[in-house]
Amino acid sequence: MKLARILRLDVSDDNVFDVPAPSGEWAISGGFEFSNWTEADLKGKARQAFSNGWYSIESGGRATFVGVCDITDAELEQLRQVLAQTFVECYGAPGIDAAYPVACEEIDQMRSMCEDFEDNTLLMVSRTLTELGVEETYRSRAPQDASLEAFAVHGSVD
Repeated sequence: MKLARILRLDVSDDNVFDVPAPSGEWAISGGFEFSNWTEADLKGKARQAFSNGWYSIESGGRATFVGVCDITDAELEQLRQVLAQTFVECYGAPGIDAAYPVACEEIDQMRSMCEDFEDNTLLMVSRTLTELGVEETYRSRAPQDASLEAFAVHGSVD
């Protein structure tokens, strides 16, 4: 099973995002955060988060790049719980029972996308605001000589 982890290739995310995500955290698109946005919301660092920021499940921060890697069942379940709790605490979900299936759907969408790529593939997201809402597109770069282990800390099965 695969998911994506935040990659910090340099310090630029510190300058472009209000809350930069640390390298190694698990990531999803996070487009849900922008579902009610209008052009008026697209200013400054918020615009950068909207335009091309991946969402860290653990910190709620944003990053420009993520890399595909393996995830364990236990890690996946923990992320579902964390994201569901975030939906309750930060986004107004009425409770864990309502938030959990939505968290699963968000993570499963990302997991499904990652399954199409080999380990260490670099992913980028781009968003635009259309009359129908937020449109996301994704780009990828095949793995190079360095693996994600050079950038991200991977979980243990112990």
